[in-house]
Amino acid sequence: MKILITGASSGLGAELARQYATKENELILLARREDKLYALRKEIYESCQSVEVIVADVTEFKSLQSKLKKIVSLDLVILNAGVSLGHSSDSDSIPTIDEFENLYKVNVLSNHAILEVLLPIFKRQKSGKIVFISSIASLFSMPSSKIYSSSKRALNAYAEGIRYKYNKYGIKVINILPGFIKSELTDKNEFSMPFILGTQEGVKKIVSAISRNRREYAFPFRFYLIIRFLNLLPSFLREKIVNSLS
Repeated sequence: MKILITGASSGLGAELARQYATKENELILLARREDKLYALRKEIYESCQSVEVIVADVTEFKSLQSKLKKIVSLDLVILNAGVSLGHSSDSDSIPTIDEFENLYKVNVLSNHAILEVLLPIFKRQKSGKIVFISSIASLFSMPSSKIYSSSKRALNAYAEGIRYKYNKYGIKVINILPGFIKSELTDKNEFSMPFILGTQEGVKKIVSAISRNRREYAFPFRFYLIIRFLNLLPSFLREKIVNSLS
């Protein structure tokens, strides 16, 4: 299986590469941090059929697309690249417009830039699997994560539309909504994170969901149930609970 993983230099992306590093798989690892990418390639090279590295910033869309056009066939793309501003107890802070723009470029727009190149390949093959790494935060927006949550909610809507449009071509679309998993993103958070999972454990769940072709998979399940319960409450009561936690 030929697999492209974005945001592969650290965190979930690097661990996804490690868990897919088998003799049956050809990996393409994409990220902007060249040193980390090549260190990861060296680590897993002997375990894979092949490992290719693409050094690219996903917010530089034209350059990114130019490098992706070298791909002629693909079985699976895991759209993992993402950024967060961090969740702070100081919910009165206002992110700058530059921070807002960059987060949306990485978390939302880069995915379309990538798929603009890859979807014709999948259509031609009449096969392929697209995996979006969203977040359980997309289901409920706290004041301290409003921009991150909104970007991931936008990604959910985009993934849903892609699934409907390209299903007739045999293309499977999977949307993963993790809770807190140990990574560079969660290291920014300044609070105790409920139900946080270790990187390996969290990625094992993601890989399992991909193998089972789960259309949408939110985890940990207890965290998902809490979010679902909060969303069922009347808005005035939900607002009281959020304000008491902020």
